[in-house]
Amino acid sequence: MTPTSIGIGPLIEDPTTGLRYRLRDAAHGSPPAARLLLLHGVGSNENSLAMVAALIDPRVQVVLVQGPLVFGPGQHGFFEVRFQGGAPAIDAAQAERSRQQLIALIRALHAQDGPRPARTVIAGFSQGGILSASVGLSAPADVAGFAVLSGRILPEIEPHIAPRPALGNLSAFIAHGNLDNKLPVAWAERADQWLDALGVAHLTRRYPIGHELNADVVADFRQWLAGVLRLA
Repeated sequence: MTPTSIGIGPLIEDPTTGLRYRLRDAAHGSPPAARLLLLHGVGSNENSLAMVAALIDPRVQVVLVQGPLVFGPGQHGFFEVRFQGGAPAIDAAQAERSRQQLIALIRALHAQDGPRPARTVIAGFSQGGILSASVGLSAPADVAGFAVLSGRILPEIEPHIAPRPALGNLSAFIAHGNLDNKLPVAWAERADQWLDALGVAHLTRRYPIGHELNADVVADFRQWLAGVLRLA
């Protein structure tokens, strides 16, 4: 099954940020009632989450974002990362540039909506989840929530986190495999504790899987998403 066969369009380049993305447009209404940005992991591309997009409520416009960095044919990312002694070491400047680009893209999409911007959530797998947390915690006025699927919250984002009162309406979903050998489940525990300290409402779920998504993760994510986007 190809992205085209499940209603996902061609690549679009945002003129403001240069970011490229594909749309699974909402079935009813323009502008859409709600919007979800999905971000892929490092070394992958926007098509890797097409099957997740296909399962999202048809009232939601899904934006599959392609990472701005190119590592090879069909291989993209939002920042470079190396593992030194088992710990990830990132290119912080690239991560910061991607964070700013994603916030600008969300605002550009909101500008297309007119006077009532679509209620928006940003979510991603692995590195995509990392950027989702960075965007949500630093720009809570632009998104209603964020989801980190087998990712982490970057310590480097701390200086950019919005003041605690501004985080009061933000929601988060943390999903992680207990058997993850790339980003150990301890990162989910740290995220849980950090969000508690920030007063961010969140749901944390762990699964008997590795560094991956499965049907249970997607089902729990969809249920959480429906609540945050007020789709009942």
